[in-house]
Order: sequence, then structure tokens, then C-alpha cells
Amino acid sequence: MKRITLLLALLAVGGGPAFGAPDSTNSARADRVLLIDRSSMPVFAGKATLTIGPLGRTNGVYTGDYEYAVFPWFQFDEQGKLAINVSDESLAQANQGKVVTVTGTATASGKGGPRRPIVIIATPVDNDHGTLQLSFLAGSRKMIFTPAYHFADNATASPAALPAGIKN
Repeated sequence: MKRITLLLALLAVGGGPAFGAPDSTNSARADRVLLIDRSSMPVFAGKATLTIGPLGRTNGVYTGDYEYAVFPWFQFDEQGKLAINVSDESLAQANQGKVVTVTGTATASGKGGPRRPIVIIATPVDNDHGTLQLSFLAGSRKMIFTPAYHFADNATASPAALPAGIKN
């Protein structure tokens, strides 16, 4: 869940050269991926960790895999697919250094896996880096993760650097 929120925030602020063509068009380049740092937050007597794999953008949607782990309550662990809607307009605003809010969906793997709406607030530092606030509901609890993000060439996002279960 946290990964999803984090991913959305990253996607929201990813305008400019890292995401796309030259600044004049503000369109995302297919050869760049969004990378979101692993992020954790405290939960009752434990810790929830969100890990998001590299996210690619197609038709205004960043997609990729996520894992959500809760220690010591492993029964709440989850993995699945993340989809974050980031319009060209949102990318252009982020490229101008503006804070951007976007939404998306995290869909857990497996039969009957939950679909959770996520909200991401992206705060760009420059065209390639920034911070996110990813939020979603896990049961009745609001989960908020605050990872950093950056954009990279597809070759930079090697599978070896990803946690188990996350694929490039």
C-alpha cells in the first residue's frame, strides 16, 4: 500500500527531461523509468515497508510491481500491480517545480486481491528528483509513506538491484 502511494507521488512530479522528450513538449520518454525508494512507517508494535519496482509510463499511466510487508504480522504482506495516472499537464507542472497531486490504483495479486485507491503528492526538487507522499487505506488505517524518487534510463534499473519478487 505504501509503495503504491509512494509511486503515485513520484509519478506526479516526474516531468521534464527525465520523463520525456524535450522540455518544450513535456511528454514522457518511453526509455526513462521512475524509481521510488523503499519506505517504511510504524504500525502497532511493528513496521510496514513499501517497495515499488521500476515504473514505466504508457498512455499517461505509470505501471509496475509493488510489495508491502508488515513486520511482525506477515499475514498482512501483499504484492501486486500499481497504476498511477499522470497526465502530460501534471508532468509539465512538476517540471516547473510545482507540487502535483495524482491518483492511482494498487491491485493485489491473487484471487480476490484488494484494489486500493492511492493518492500521491509529488514535490519535485528538480526535473529528475523529489519526494512523494503516498497514502492509501489498509483496512480502516490510513497508511502514509514518504519516499524519495528519481528518474533513470531503463538500463540503470537493473533487476539485481530490486528486492525479491519485484521484476523490472
